[in-house]
Amino acid sequence: MSDTLLGPDDLETADALVLFGITGDLAKKMLLPALYRLTEDDRLTVPVIGVAAGDWDDEALRRHAREAVAAAVPDLDEEVFARLAANLSIVTGDFTDKATFERLREAVAGHGFVTHYLAIPPSLFTTVARALAAAGLNRDARLVVEKPFGHDLDSARKLQEELNTCFDDHHLLRVDHFLGNAAVESLMVARFANTLLAPIWHRAYVDNVQITLAEDFDVADRGSFYDAVGCLRDVVQNHLLQVLAFLAMDPPSASNARAQGLEKWRVLHAARTMEPAATVRGQYEGYLGVEGVKPDSTTETYFATRLFIDNWRWAGVPFHLRSGKALAVTATEVIVQLRTPPLELFGDATETPPNLIRFRIDGDTGIRADLMLRKPEEGVERPVTVPIGVDFAKVLGRQELPYENILRGAVVGDPETFAFFPTILECWRIVGPVLDPAEPPLPYAPGTWGPEAADRLPDLTHWHQPGRRLFEDLG
Repeated sequence: MSDTLLGPDDLETADALVLFGITGDLAKKMLLPALYRLTEDDRLTVPVIGVAAGDWDDEALRRHAREAVAAAVPDLDEEVFARLAANLSIVTGDFTDKATFERLREAVAGHGFVTHYLAIPPSLFTTVARALAAAGLNRDARLVVEKPFGHDLDSARKLQEELNTCFDDHHLLRVDHFLGNAAVESLMVARFANTLLAPIWHRAYVDNVQITLAEDFDVADRGSFYDAVGCLRDVVQNHLLQVLAFLAMDPPSASNARAQGLEKWRVLHAARTMEPAATVRGQYEGYLGVEGVKPDSTTETYFATRLFIDNWRWAGVPFHLRSGKALAVTATEVIVQLRTPPLELFGDATETPPNLIRFRIDGDTGIRADLMLRKPEEGVERPVTVPIGVDFAKVLGRQELPYENILRGAVVGDPETFAFFPTILECWRIVGPVLDPAEPPLPYAPGTWGPEAADRLPDLTHWHQPGRRLFEDLG
């Protein structure tokens, strides 16, 4: 495997963070608020040097940063922001212009080791990497690139080869922001730190698994970007399959990125490729009218499929994955359905719901188990479902933003929040047969749960629909 997944002690700590695309949408919505939170917790003390096109100066960047942070942080502390602003500066120029990188070289001079973070379109990754190398800025430096890493298996391999001509594997990190999600990491901790769960995480006890990433909003002003990507490439190939790996992997032999990466690779390597006959693609009504979308677009805004993992732990257990825009709620949830008892003693087996274990990994994060208990009412003979669980925010306090962990990892050199290249290749292999099909997607009405055909996927009894909140049925 080309990616050695070194531990934190093996990678250098950066003395400066160079953020390409600092004036872009990702930086505005995610990166700048995360930099504020890191500053607030005294976890960011290095200079942040933005690189972007346009007529900006340091003060314009700081005004932009304050607007971005204020929109995301209601309780903005002026003293904290002043500390962040003091660390912000900008270098402007075209990414294809040699002079831009000469100015950048001057800006980072004397700062020691540097992290270059590319929050820019993937089409510019190699352009910037080569320009950095040509200016000598690949020495004493590492490169961090955003998703998507390629658009299929062959392009991912090619991109890796091209970037490796400028930065070796030890100095190349690939972002999947779900890996920076504290609730996703908690999924693994819950599995391996609790004897209550570990023994039942097996085909002998698990009937099926459902992973849902639903959004109740549409594409909005991202029509041009989304139409070239679609739901499968945008979130399924990376986010959902990374969650699948955390959910299904065997325990790592050690608590480090190398051991975890190998176990993720093993379980994804055991996963079958997705089958067109067990896949449903959808497109919400009105999508073709979005600015930037082609009038005859066949890009999917909804994707659902069934997947199998052929190993001793999961053989025969169906995994159903789905994601979509303009659905009924916004929720990212893993639902593990346990097998029913071998003998029904408390009423009609067809009416008694199964035990469910739910992991909410976005929004109101938490863990919930739906158990069956007897309700003390006269005439009630069947068990009733009683949810028990933990709301992470109430019990553990504020959860870090995914990009807080990613940016911190980019600066200190912690690879645990970044994607292991062999697992990226496995993810592209898994989705390969269902990329770019000839058939158009099925229409569905906004505010629903997608095309009705998704309710008839093979081995699916029914979808367990997430609510708007994990414990909303409790009042």
